[in-house]
Amino acid sequence: MITSASNPRIRLVRRLASRRQREREGLFVCEGEDLVLAGLGAGADPVHVLVDADRPLDLERAELVASGLLREVSSLGHHARVVAVFRRDDLPHASESGGLALWRVADPGNVGTLLRAADAFGAGYVALSAGCADPTGPKALRAAAGAIFRVAVIPFDAAPRPWTALATRGGTPIGEAELPAEGTLVLGAERDGLPADIAASCEAMVSIPQAGDAESLNVAMAGTVGLYEWARRRVR
Repeated sequence: MITSASNPRIRLVRRLASRRQREREGLFVCEGEDLVLAGLGAGADPVHVLVDADRPLDLERAELVASGLLREVSSLGHHARVVAVFRRDDLPHASESGGLALWRVADPGNVGTLLRAADAFGAGYVALSAGCADPTGPKALRAAAGAIFRVAVIPFDAAPRPWTALATRGGTPIGEAELPAEGTLVLGAERDGLPADIAASCEAMVSIPQAGDAESLNVAMAGTVGLYEWARRRVR
């Protein structure tokens, strides 16, 4: 059983709290049974599986860890029974189906929620620009609810064409617009939206009609509505 804070596995988990270290080492940490089982179910091979010795869980290759040590390295209010380290290289690659591209969406909850929506509606990828939150950070992973293991994360410029910008206003109402089955729906951050050059590079622009005086939808809500409409067209 691991009982020392200086154990290499505990030190690794602590180190991977940093985005820079996650990117440098190509590793990330999942906390909790649901996330870890989602990874295992998708065929990802964990580097380490650490289980709370006070609440043991029967998982292959699991190592027992003193409960206090897991509590010290946890990002949760109540630490999980299991923590696993996975490789970024084991995450999925893009499929030929459509997806999302996000421009500077810095909130990890929004990035994770949009990964979850992409998974729910059959999208193959979420493309991220520089300035987006790390999808393998703890908040994004929790919001994605395991979708990180089923939906590819690709660079923004690699998102397949055609691109359809989803703007707050000024576009064709989304219910009336053509949404290519293998194209990309492009969204910007809530405060600034899409910059003019990115919007101009899109082949089309759509908007979600709104009633009342609301300024705009949250980017995760807007992206989810867009994905639903895209998925609805595919199953007609």
